[in-house]
Amino acid sequence: MSNGVNEEKIKKLFSAGGGSAFGGQNLQNLSPEERQQRLQELGGNVGGARLRQGFGGQGLATGEIISKDDKSVTVKLRDGGSKIVFLSGSIEVTKSVSGTLVDLEVGKNISVNGTANSDGSITAQSIQLRPNLQ
Repeated sequence: MSNGVNEEKIKKLFSAGGGSAFGGQNLQNLSPEERQQRLQELGGNVGGARLRQGFGGQGLATGEIISKDDKSVTVKLRDGGSKIVFLSGSIEVTKSVSGTLVDLEVGKNISVNGTANSDGSITAQSIQLRPNLQ
């Protein structure tokens, strides 16, 4: 499963309960910092895509590569720990580059981080263009 599929599952999980799937607390009404803290308390970090264990046993990690050899990389995690990630020839490696508002086009997939407004809209603080998943 790709990371985009996991993000979709997370979005569905939030929307299924109106964002209240975590201890009865509506995550949509929290600031990004409060939401991040709440998810960390529950064992995950959705904004950084770091979860102790992803859906279906899929592991996810976000951090700095601190060592690399032909078969693995070691990632320094935000909490100070580290995770060994084994590599294969079939993995997909992607990278992001800076963009502008001109890059936002109809039909492109995006992830938005921002402030929720009372009418359900979002005031964007950052937008990440995502690859189109088939």
